[in-house]
Amino acid sequence: MIKTVIFDMDGLLVDSEPLWREAMEHVFAGMDIYLSKDDYVKTIGLRTTEVVDYWHKQCGWKDKSTDQVSQEILEEVVERVLQKGVLMEGATYILDFFKQRDFKVGLASSSPMLMISTVLEHFHLKDYFLTCHSGEHQDYGKPHPSVYLSCAEELGADPLKCLVFEDSLNGLIAAKAARMKAVVVPEKENRDKPEFSLADMKLHSLKEFTEDTLKAIR
Repeated sequence: MIKTVIFDMDGLLVDSEPLWREAMEHVFAGMDIYLSKDDYVKTIGLRTTEVVDYWHKQCGWKDKSTDQVSQEILEEVVERVLQKGVLMEGATYILDFFKQRDFKVGLASSSPMLMISTVLEHFHLKDYFLTCHSGEHQDYGKPHPSVYLSCAEELGADPLKCLVFEDSLNGLIAAKAARMKAVVVPEKENRDKPEFSLADMKLHSLKEFTEDTLKAIR
C-alpha cells in the first residue's frame, strides 16, 4: 500500500515558473538574447544549469560563463519569490491531507537547494517534509529518475509504493521511470497535451485530490 508521497516544488506547490521565466528573461536580455514563451516551455522541469547549458548551445554567448549565468538567474528568481511569490491553489490543502493521514512526505525538485530553502522558509512549509532533495546534487536531472529514487531511499520507501505529484512533463517522466505512481497537475495551457496521459491521474488543481481519488490511485 502507498504510504509515501513525494512532491515536486516549482509550478506545483509554488507559482514560480513565471518567476523563473522573468529571471531568465532579465539575465538573457542583458546579453541581447530574447526568447519566446514557447522557448521557455521547452526547458520546464530541468535543472538551472541544464537550462543555461541548453540555451548556451543554441545562442552561444561569450561574455559570461554558464556557471555565472546560472547563478545570476538563481539570485534573480529567489528575490522574486521573496517579493511576489505565491503558493499554488491547494498547496497547503494537499500537504495537510497527507500529514493528517501519517504519510511519509518528501520533496524532490530540480531547483537548487537555495531556492528550495527560500520557498520552504518563506511559506512556512518546512515542517511538512521529512526530507528534501535537489537535482543539483544528482548526477542527472529530470527526466532521469535519480532525484526521486534518492528521496525514496532516504524515506526508507519502496519506489513501487510511492506517489509523486508533478506539474511538468520532464518531472512526470522521471517519476514513472522511478516506477512510482504519478499525479500530474499541468499548467492550464499545457493541460491537453497527450503526453500527460502517461500519468496515473491528471488534475486541474491539487484541491481535486480527495480520499476517493487516493483510494482509486492505490
